[in-house]
Amino acid sequence: MAIIGLHALIYSKKDEATRAFFRDVLGFPSVDAGRGWLIFAAPPAELAIHPAEDREYHELYLMCDDIDATIAELKRKGVTTRGIQEEAWGRVTQIRLPSGDELGLYEPKHPTAIGMKR
Repeated sequence: MAIIGLHALIYSKKDEATRAFFRDVLGFPSVDAGRGWLIFAAPPAELAIHPAEDREYHELYLMCDDIDATIAELKRKGVTTRGIQEEAWGRVTQIRLPSGDELGLYEPKHPTAIGMKR
């Protein structure tokens, strides 16, 4: 099979500010797909499938290996975060995007699939 990656989308009413956030605050490298439309290189990814009881939905989280240090660095850059929640599977928070929407950030406590070859 020729699947070469995972392409995630964030829809935002403040798309330019959100692109600048990913470029300037998070430091994600990007390519210009034309007319300033940036597509970002994301860190290695993994995908989990969970059961749904009611509605079906999708979530997007950035992963880190030290959530305390990551939050401290983000706060130095002016990023607002929520408090850390301790879950069985990891330590999780949300970071505020320029649109006011939130993006999950977590430090996993479980083994990760990052770096595995398919």
